[in-house]
Amino acid sequence: MRIGFLGLGKMGAAMAQRLIAAGHELAVWNRTEGKTEPLAREGAIVAGTPAEAELGADAVITMLFDDHAHEEVLYGSNGLMEALTPSTLHISCSTISVSLSERLTKEHAKRGIPFVAAPVFGRPNVAEAGKLWIVTAGSPENVDRARPILEPMSRGISIVGTEPWQAHALKVGGNFLISTMIQSLSEAFVFADSQGIDPGVFLEAVNSALFQSPFYASYGNVMLNPPEQPGATIDLGAKDTRLLREAAEARNTRLSMADRLADVFEEAKRAGLSNEDWAVGQYRVAQKRAKQ
Repeated sequence: MRIGFLGLGKMGAAMAQRLIAAGHELAVWNRTEGKTEPLAREGAIVAGTPAEAELGADAVITMLFDDHAHEEVLYGSNGLMEALTPSTLHISCSTISVSLSERLTKEHAKRGIPFVAAPVFGRPNVAEAGKLWIVTAGSPENVDRARPILEPMSRGISIVGTEPWQAHALKVGGNFLISTMIQSLSEAFVFADSQGIDPGVFLEAVNSALFQSPFYASYGNVMLNPPEQPGATIDLGAKDTRLLREAAEARNTRLSMADRLADVFEEAKRAGLSNEDWAVGQYRVAQKRAKQ
């Protein structure tokens, strides 16, 4: 299958590599040209513009950083939206606002262009292993078309609705749970340390006794053994919390824990932790607060 792939950050590059390994023909584009070189060496075609990546494609995947990037790539000069045709499936794997996803849902329907939202759960190392969990939404016909493209990148797929924006809503809700888990675990580590208990021992005991969760084990290990290169940064966590609060507010819903998390992320920003790993940054804020 011929696939256009737009956005080759840490996640996007790993996902594109899985598609090449599965035998798909890729045309790739990224705003930073150097990011395309490793995939070109694997046989991908390097597109000069977002629109060019669509030429002859059965599907186009967008894996872009935020709403602003989507505005540029979809609606800017040589943007994707004007190039898409009713024969090309657009799959949005990005984490974007629910409001933008609603707009894209309506616009694709108006133009008769098939559209599926398929945001992903997992860190870059999980993407490299092809074990992302993908949440999808769209018409049953379009989701069926997307499946053979999504499966090489995933260990599982959840279908959450027929309106694409519902998948993006679930994604920001899921990321909120990750942030709250990290925050509670950060404070529990600070508490354990204050009691003379090794945080690593605390993690092993409570995760064995209470959760048996690979997420607690994985993020706890990152917090206690910070990686040289962050997976998702604290800035991404802040962005996702903002998206959640905006979506909730649009439906007159108040989420008090999300409000408190926004304060944590703002404190991390003031402390210069914007580019720290998401989990590490929240832990450092918890440690700092404990000393005040």
